[in-house]
Amino acid sequence: MAEIATIARPYAEAVFKVADGEGKLAAWAEVLERLAAVAANPAVGQLLGDPNVTSDQLYGVIASAAGDLPAEAQNLARVLIENGRVGALPEVRDLFVALKHEREGVVDADIASAFPLDDAQLATLVNELEARFKRKVKPNVAVDKELIGGIKVVVGDEVIDGSVRGKLAVMAAALAKV
Repeated sequence: MAEIATIARPYAEAVFKVADGEGKLAAWAEVLERLAAVAANPAVGQLLGDPNVTSDQLYGVIASAAGDLPAEAQNLARVLIENGRVGALPEVRDLFVALKHEREGVVDADIASAFPLDDAQLATLVNELEARFKRKVKPNVAVDKELIGGIKVVVGDEVIDGSVRGKLAVMAAALAKV
């Protein structure tokens, strides 16, 4: 949703600027994770559209559900509430994490494997990906039985398909040309 990203970007960039200046990127990532989880809660979603719920009441619900918030995070929550942007919090979190990873030289790698990877296999794969992309790799591993065998890795817009299913698809396309 480009519209949500457009709405969330200025908030994410402002929070990133504050967090980076204070050297608190990890702390802010954790706070934004809590706030985004609260905002994504269906009960809070119902409150967002209720005209009988005041801004202060909504803030009270969000603050109590999110736990102990630093003063800056409390201000962020109030600004988002006043501007009707609480629903954008998950996207604010995602954009903030992307900025944080860029600053730290980290790239997300979505790894789909036909079978569970043990720690040694994952460590070897991460080392190879770090050598290839010349950045620290944060793996997100999932098992996908439809791959039949092998793995599929997505890093940014690059896809490395070493799965049996992918190889069969390539062979089928090549045979179709004959």
